[in-house]
Amino acid sequence: MPDVIKVKTGNKFEEHGSYSRLVAVDNMIFVSNTAGRNPRTKLIPEDLAEQTNQVLDNIASALAAVDAVLEDVVSARVFVQFPEDIETIMETYGNRMRGINPTLTMTCPPLGSAQYKVEIDVIAIRGVSKAAVKELLISL
Repeated sequence: MPDVIKVKTGNKFEEHGSYSRLVAVDNMIFVSNTAGRNPRTKLIPEDLAEQTNQVLDNIASALAAVDAVLEDVVSARVFVQFPEDIETIMETYGNRMRGINPTLTMTCPPLGSAQYKVEIDVIAIRGVSKAAVKELLISL
């Protein structure tokens, strides 16, 4: 039987929506769609880059709770509220994730509030950050 760990942050929406911030099944880790609310101040930065970095900080904190790191991320989905913000968000995300290079889906659906300019969910595998990586370049 696999070990399962469910992490909650105390956010009222987790209780209301009956979900966990993160679920780890053995070394597979699934992080729910995460917004850029600063957990200490409860504020969401207006600046796109700051909000994107706060989202990634929040994800990194959730991963740390199960002894994983951002470098263990193998897949990410980035949800951008407004299409005109894609370039700035992608640049900020890219600066932070450069060298990790997970798969990426970036899309522009309506988010739960106009305050949320970006939300991200990820899948990680604990320990992948220490694995040997072979990159292949293919032509499509």
